[in-house]
Amino acid sequence: MTRPNRWRSPLFARLLEMRRNFFILLLALLAAGCVTSQPLPKINAIRTAQLFPPEALVTQRGVLTVHGRQFTLNGYVARSVTRGLRLIITENLGGVLADVLVKPDGKVFVLKSNPPFRPAWVEHYFAADLKCIFAVAPETNGPVQVLSPAHFVIERRSYKLELRTVEVKPGLQPAEMFDEIKGGQR
Repeated sequence: MTRPNRWRSPLFARLLEMRRNFFILLLALLAAGCVTSQPLPKINAIRTAQLFPPEALVTQRGVLTVHGRQFTLNGYVARSVTRGLRLIITENLGGVLADVLVKPDGKVFVLKSNPPFRPAWVEHYFAADLKCIFAVAPETNGPVQVLSPAHFVIERRSYKLELRTVEVKPGLQPAEMFDEIKGGQR
């Protein structure tokens, strides 16, 4: 008596046919690619400075992510068209971590820098981020994404900063806020 050849059974032939069809379908999907939405552009058409009054005190809360670690910060930005920008960054308990002044001509003054922020880091990154969002003529290659008029994301190679505007108080700011000599003294 001979045994039936399992390689020629109808069930096995059908499995081979299904396997071949699956392989052809897989090749067609790989060749066509997948349909995904385009990523959000890093440069938004909207000028973020237009979202704020020319003379104002803006309070923001942010989450700074560096190497997977997150830090919550509070930021106070005094904005003046004629005198510049002043950013004071505090921790949750109110201690000042950084204080930076950016004049209208683009000159940066680091008035205060406490650990974990070094003065060079505050000058290069915080001042650049401040200019990206609040300057009248912002950098054209600023990495700001506007998620809503009160929600911004700045993503650079070494960190990500997510900001939410809490309060905007329009009005003239004191001249002492923009003085690099008097502004740093407390």
